[in-house]
Amino acid sequence: MLDDRLRREAAALLRAAERERVPVRPLTELFAGIDAEDAYGIQLINIERSLADGARVTGHKVGLSSPVMQAMMGVDEPDYGHLLDTMELCPDTPVPAAAYCAPRIEVEVGFVLGADLPGEGCTGADVLAATERVVPALELIDSRIADWRITIADTVADNASSAGYVIGEGRDPRELDLRAVEARLTTGSEVLATGRSDAVLGDPVRAVAWLARTVARFGVPLRKGHLILPGSCTRAVDVTAGRTYTADFTGLGPVSLSFS
Repeated sequence: MLDDRLRREAAALLRAAERERVPVRPLTELFAGIDAEDAYGIQLINIERSLADGARVTGHKVGLSSPVMQAMMGVDEPDYGHLLDTMELCPDTPVPAAAYCAPRIEVEVGFVLGADLPGEGCTGADVLAATERVVPALELIDSRIADWRITIADTVADNASSAGYVIGEGRDPRELDLRAVEARLTTGSEVLATGRSDAVLGDPVRAVAWLARTVARFGVPLRKGHLILPGSCTRAVDVTAGRTYTADFTGLGPVSLSFS
């Protein structure tokens, strides 16, 4: 467990790494004894700094939502991070790849809330009732930790490696079997990754309900209008400048992001 001074020191290192695009050594090497509670505290310090600078929370993301990734990190549940309006990307505007440390993209079925979600006791039925639409989404992830050498504490402190997101139009969630949405990521004619929505905890709805219950313990609500990214249907793919990446989902359609 770290004291407040060390948490703030760790937060400042991550903030500088993001600003200067120079990643730092894993926090687990720099701060002996750092744990998950410290990591969420460090994450919140930087989120509060961003809000003080004028940013706005637009939603949350779930990470480590597949059993394979959990086993790799040595944990038995997902993690989460915040989405901010400063992370919103546009499919019509190329993103400068050099603005990030080591960018990758993930393919997700996003949930746009039409009503607040309950916290403690939130169920899948609550999620479906509160969701205005599900959307095709690409999440841009980045690690301010050098070479992606992350443990669970490193990625949580680094806002679950969040960096950006873009979404498409979407549709009513009750019109789809959300456990069986096929996804394919391509660049040009090359297929980079394929997957299905049930890779996310067996059902992405379950991931959103988990998130609502978990953040409620920290007094964080999931509000009407928020975007929830429940986890990737496919493996993460490294970004290359000059390419356009398109994710196509059965029943939801495509969403694209270009990099310069």
